Amino acid sequence: MTIYIGNLSYRATEDDLKEVFADYGTVTRVALPTDRETGRMRGFAFVELEEDAQEDAAIAELDGAEWMGRQLKVNKAKPKEDSRSVVKRVSA
Repeated sequence: MTIYIGNLSYRATEDDLKEVFADYGTVTRVALPTDRETGRMRGFAFVELEEDAQEDAAIAELDGAEWMGRQLKVNKAKPKEDSRSVVKRVSA
């Protein structure tokens, strides 16, 4: 499972996220997407922990928590949809 963290402060770093989520278990991956054009953080991140139970505990504790002046939105990440596989229908 992957955890989605939304409404994230633009000042947050990978190390900041590792430190927060380390309270719940071993962090195996952190991804901080950036805007392709500006290189600026996009305000959300993805984190993975070693065990699903650790991730569930982190979600339960951190969803709605205030961190770096922002109220976090923390939940299970939804799989990315492949835009190439979407069929567009045209009505006749």
